[in-house]
Amino acid sequence: MELEQALHAARALVIADLTARDVADADVVSLVEDAVAGRRWWVEQWPEGAGFLAGLVAQDVQDALLERYGRWPLCPVCAAGDPHALDVEPELGPDPHWVCGKAGVVVARVGSLGAAGAAGAAGPAEGGG
Repeated sequence: MELEQALHAARALVIADLTARDVADADVVSLVEDAVAGRRWWVEQWPEGAGFLAGLVAQDVQDALLERYGRWPLCPVCAAGDPHALDVEPELGPDPHWVCGKAGVVVARVGSLGAAGAAGAAGPAEGGG
């Protein structure tokens, strides 16, 4: 997969998830751009990792959102207890998914949170992770 194509695909998938959770405002999209720019160097050093970009960019954006706004994306599976964010699995691998670590449930592929239904469609939650 060509470098630019891989970077654009990762960007599109993460923006689709942000849009599905109604948090894709200009400031948040800037975080995506920063993550893509940061991963450009990484994938130039390790071209074989191009297939891992979607998960890595998703994790980078998730970390940046946690620092600035709160947890994202919130788990739509666990109705009881404190709100918590989904995790990207595998952490470094192809075909990344959003997973509820507490329930051990795959919620959606990265880029497909909109298809996971309206449950848990809230934006970032205040506070740490």
